[in-house]
Amino acid sequence: MNVSERREAVRSNAKYLRNVRPIDPEEICEYVEDTPHPAVVRQDLREQAADLELLEREDGTFVPAGDDPVSPRRGPVERFPPAYEKRVESLLADRYGPNWAEGAAGDLLRSTIRRFKAQYLEGAPVEYDEDVAAGYAIYHLPGYYAATQYALDSLAARGLLGRNLRVLDIGAGVGGPALGLADFLPDDSLLEYHAVEPSAAAADVLEALLEETGRNVHTTVHRTTVETFDPAAASSEAFDPTRADDGFDLVVIANVLSELEEPETVLRSAMEVLAPDGAVVAIAPADKQTSIQLRRLERRVEDDAIGAGETLGWRQADPSNREGETITVYGPAVRLWPGERPSDRGWSFDVRPDLAVPTFQRRLEDAADETDEAYAPGEFVNVDVQFSASILRRDGKREIDLSLESGSWAKMAEMDRHVPNRIDLVAAKLSHSLSDDEGRGSANPVFKISDGSEDVEHYAVLTNETAMNRALIEADYGEVCSFDGALALWNDDEGAYNLVVDEETVVDRLV
Repeated sequence: MNVSERREAVRSNAKYLRNVRPIDPEEICEYVEDTPHPAVVRQDLREQAADLELLEREDGTFVPAGDDPVSPRRGPVERFPPAYEKRVESLLADRYGPNWAEGAAGDLLRSTIRRFKAQYLEGAPVEYDEDVAAGYAIYHLPGYYAATQYALDSLAARGLLGRNLRVLDIGAGVGGPALGLADFLPDDSLLEYHAVEPSAAAADVLEALLEETGRNVHTTVHRTTVETFDPAAASSEAFDPTRADDGFDLVVIANVLSELEEPETVLRSAMEVLAPDGAVVAIAPADKQTSIQLRRLERRVEDDAIGAGETLGWRQADPSNREGETITVYGPAVRLWPGERPSDRGWSFDVRPDLAVPTFQRRLEDAADETDEAYAPGEFVNVDVQFSASILRRDGKREIDLSLESGSWAKMAEMDRHVPNRIDLVAAKLSHSLSDDEGRGSANPVFKISDGSEDVEHYAVLTNETAMNRALIEADYGEVCSFDGALALWNDDEGAYNLVVDEETVVDRLV
């Protein structure tokens, strides 16, 4: 019996036993011609587990994977896990030596990080090589790891993230989103993960770090560009993302859209290979340029019919059963008025608690030459977790399922006729306090708010905090609040509307 025949025999027996009792390699080997060693059978089962939708248990047996919803996180992401820290340090030591943070090697890494940070700020493309990949792992990996978990949390909070997932990660880089996803899922989850990453240097780091994930994380790294990637390469006997009735449960596009020549086309293509109840999770850095670009892309594809727009050739062969399906913004941006869409600048980003400083960042920072004129204290420590996110679906579901009616609430699209009166409105809080940003210099907390109808920015300005309006401070990013008695004013300096929240205003958090 050759290898192919043996694997098929193991597969057939697993299919038969999966709904009868736990699949034990020591039992199956007795049913296969030539009685292969149980370790050989176990490896065959591992390699086919994702396709067979089997979980490997600690005792070495296999059982069918469930698809119960994943629970949301409890508490913040506090640190980048030690196991990943050690692997990063091991990779750095292998390439640059055990004292990688010091001497010429440390100087090289610090100059590399400075260079790609400057290139990013200038909007210039960053060319990956081994040094850049190492620099990204040091500087960006922890923050991307945390941001991905927070973005996924909004799906888990609505019970929309299952424990049996097929995932496509476009532009996976050195692995922050992949590791964040793997750790977000509980131990009894099955993850079939496909990464698209054209840089050999980044893919090498990604594959090494993926080795630290659990036994039920099955990974494939496709070393190609997104433009040349063929989703059929991720297909198997039980899964074909090119079929209209199949597809990935999750498509992640993290911190890469701003680097693509045709990001809108890539986003539309991602929707093409999405499962009917799946989600595209797009993440971008919080800076103005990339955050606004993400919001513009979200709006350009919103309401488009699946399969109707330009794609990368990923379109389904038979899109007829998708008739009537459109792309919907799930969140965090809201659409609270039927038929209304925002057209303001759209700069909105989430801010979460800082991470503990990873050991590899601390080593590189501590070894820096403080007498170097180019050195700025803390420049090699990056523990801020600030990001913009957009989640798109094709089943019409939204994170905030609320539809407002005229007559009860003021609409932001009609705010000009409400100035300078006190009004009642409903809006989502879409920022942390911006009072110190963009040179505002305001002593009062300022928050971007949105109801999804606005064509210019609207800000809630808290001039007098009381027990009746404290909910504005306490509300989370993306949470919807009602404002009773807010004073509508036009801010000529900012070219925006201010909704003044004072002692006469009542703010309530809406569920």
